[in-house]
Amino acid sequence: MEFFIDTADVAEIRDLAATGLVDGVTTNPSLIAKSGRDILEVVREICELVDGPVSAEVAATDFETMLAEGRTLAALHRNVAVKVPLTVDGLKVCKALSDSGTRVNVTLCFSPAQALLAAKAGAAYISPFVGRLDDIGSDGMELVHDIVQVYSHYDFPTRVLVASVRGPAHVIEAARLGADVATVPPAVIRAMYAHPLTDKGLAAFLEDWRATGQTILRTKGEAA
Repeated sequence: MEFFIDTADVAEIRDLAATGLVDGVTTNPSLIAKSGRDILEVVREICELVDGPVSAEVAATDFETMLAEGRTLAALHRNVAVKVPLTVDGLKVCKALSDSGTRVNVTLCFSPAQALLAAKAGAAYISPFVGRLDDIGSDGMELVHDIVQVYSHYDFPTRVLVASVRGPAHVIEAARLGADVATVPPAVIRAMYAHPLTDKGLAAFLEDWRATGQTILRTKGEAA
C-alpha cells in the first residue's frame, strides 16, 4: 500500500518526506484555504518535495471552467494529478483530461456505483471518503470493500485511494481490504508510530545501557 499525505502544509510534507515513507500528497480547497497560500504556488512547491502524485483540486463546478482549471493545474508540474468531484461534469472533465494523458483523482465518492462510473471515465484514482460515511452512521470501510471487489472483476487502471481517514485503524483495514493507497493526515501517520510497549521497551533498554557505563561513539584515538 502507498501512503499519501493529506495536507497542504509544506513544512509537514518536508518533515514527513524525509522519512522515505511518503509516496504522494493530496490537497483540496479546504486544505489550501487552511494554508493561507496561493494554490499554484503551493502545489508547485509540494511537487518539488515529493517524487510522486500530488492531487490538486479544481474549484469550479461547470465543465468548461473545471477543464480549464484542470489544464492549468496539470501544467504546473509532471507530478500533478488533477482532482475533480464525482459529478456529471466532473466525470466529463475526467474523461477529457485522462484522454490527453493527465492523471485524474475523482473525489467525494460515496457509493460503488459512483466508483464504477469514475473507472469507466478513465480515473487514475478513486477517492472513497470513509470517515465522512462513518460520521453519519454508515460503514466507510464497507464501501472500500465493495469498490475493491467490483474493480477486481475488470481490467480498470483506476487505483483505490482511501480518503477521509480518521485514524490508524482506517489505514490498517484499508490495507487488509487491498486498497492501493491511503491518504493520511500528518497526525495519523505519526500516531501509527506510537505504541506504549515500544516506549516501555526502549526505556528499559536505555536504563540497562546506562548501567554499563559504555559509549558506542568514541573520540579519535580512544581505545576500543
